[in-house]
Amino acid sequence: MQEKLEALRRKYSLLGQDLETYLEGLLYSRSLTYWDYIHLDTLLTLQKPRTDFPDEHIFIIYHQITELYFKLVKIELELLSRESWENEAPIIKRLRRIQSYFRHLTHSFEIMMYGMESENFLRFRTALLPASGFQSVQFREIELMSTSLRNLLAHDKPVSSDDIESLYAHIYWKYGNLDARTGEKTLTLRLFEEKYDAHLLALAKQWHRKNLNTRLETYLATGRGSPELIQAFREVDVEINIHWRYVHFKTAAYYLKRGENAIPSTGGTNWPSYLPPARQKILFFPALWSEEEKAEWGKGSFIERFRQEVEAHWRLSPPANSTTT
Repeated sequence: MQEKLEALRRKYSLLGQDLETYLEGLLYSRSLTYWDYIHLDTLLTLQKPRTDFPDEHIFIIYHQITELYFKLVKIELELLSRESWENEAPIIKRLRRIQSYFRHLTHSFEIMMYGMESENFLRFRTALLPASGFQSVQFREIELMSTSLRNLLAHDKPVSSDDIESLYAHIYWKYGNLDARTGEKTLTLRLFEEKYDAHLLALAKQWHRKNLNTRLETYLATGRGSPELIQAFREVDVEINIHWRYVHFKTAAYYLKRGENAIPSTGGTNWPSYLPPARQKILFFPALWSEEEKAEWGKGSFIERFRQEVEAHWRLSPPANSTTT
């Protein structure tokens, strides 16, 4: 105990603080409880439905959970940007965490698909206009932290300039939320740009040289990069840019597809032509994929071959304490 007190005294002395005052404060402090620590009472009041349909609670809670997972991913990306890359083990560990977070998100879409009655959803969704999951700024932040702006361009809008403002102006999602009838920007997109364009452009500049793909390509240029590291990057790319994007498309089809017709999303977009990953063709780490793989990105044949690749890889070299399946 005396050793601990001396260690505490040195700690607070270096901060210019008096240990005795802090010890006295402990006499008056309440015990920390679980509900206080996670602000449970506040958390449970953050759902504010706009209708009386009970399923709207499911819709709100699910999206709030998703945003918390996105925050976990951003924490890992921030920590990856600070790694020295002298040792691959911490890099692989954080990549596995990111993959795990998105894998859970992908599987959790069953809550959306089977947790709500279609009839109820199609009614209460009209009260949410023009709000849309498209407006998740955290996912846009994850994209900018993960890869270079040039890898996020709309494929039919080539940009010759490397100027960040020019590249950002042609980022793919700016063409993904256009009115299905007129081709003009939806109110959903206009409101999102008004609130977040300046922030996202600043983030793009901040992460221009330290995004995960740039760090990876710099590392590979030195001749390093173990098969396990490359495999981890490839699996993250597929988890986010195929599985996660595809489950959005699948869920939209479950609720919005009616025979040969498609109901517009809450943002008014023509989601069948925007959501499929085979059409978006977003790859965070393009140097890790062959031209044939890029051409088949997001297609069923590609997904099946990659599943077999993952299974074969982990049969040959199962990682210790891995959550990968």
